[in-house]
Amino acid sequence: MLLLLAGQDSAVQIFKVGALDRQAIVVAPKSAKPPLVFVFHGHGGNMRQAQRSFGIEGKWPEAMVVYPQGLPTKGITDPEGKLNGWQQKKGDYEDRDLAFFDAMMRSFHGKFDPKRVYVTGHSNGGRMTYLLWSERGNILAAVAPSASPAVLGIRNAKAIPAFIVAGTEDKIVPYRIQEMSINAVRRHLGTDASKGRTDGYTRLEPGADGLELGTYIFPGPHSIPKPAIEQIVAFFKRH
Repeated sequence: MLLLLAGQDSAVQIFKVGALDRQAIVVAPKSAKPPLVFVFHGHGGNMRQAQRSFGIEGKWPEAMVVYPQGLPTKGITDPEGKLNGWQQKKGDYEDRDLAFFDAMMRSFHGKFDPKRVYVTGHSNGGRMTYLLWSERGNILAAVAPSASPAVLGIRNAKAIPAFIVAGTEDKIVPYRIQEMSINAVRRHLGTDASKGRTDGYTRLEPGADGLELGTYIFPGPHSIPKPAIEQIVAFFKRH
């Protein structure tokens, strides 16, 4: 677990979801009504690994940050479902992970700014991020999926700012698939590629009514670089 900054508390919390006890690391600042950020680990990962990898609280000390723990779930590299992960579409596993998210939101009621709720995640966690955008987008301010294809449901999702991380050498989720997802999100948000601004691997494209598409496209594998996480935090802060 990361070294906490002054004014932060961290604890593993248990959430009752039907017959299941679900867990999440919750890092809470002392300030009232902080922004709330959910971070979903990839398939085969766990909440502690996600906290070490993302470390959102170190980059945004004012935020309340939640690292949920997945359950054994079938995946591309795990057809028997022995490793932890998340449902990939609505209806999978009787929507146990959507129910988990809802339970966490109920538990945190009154402890965060309801206008500043954000979701990010890598790989299978990115897929969960897209799913939450599709199914719970009405309560989200922005999302940031990494190394994952979009779910079809975003076509009917509320248009909100999105930041997408993709590696051009990704062998797990080929970049061409991620590029198709980026184009689908661009169409959904109606952002203007001709007015985009590029700084290093980061590109920002404006849309109407404060919408924005951000991308961090880097020449690397199925991973999320530390600079990309810094860009996600900056994107969330703006929205």
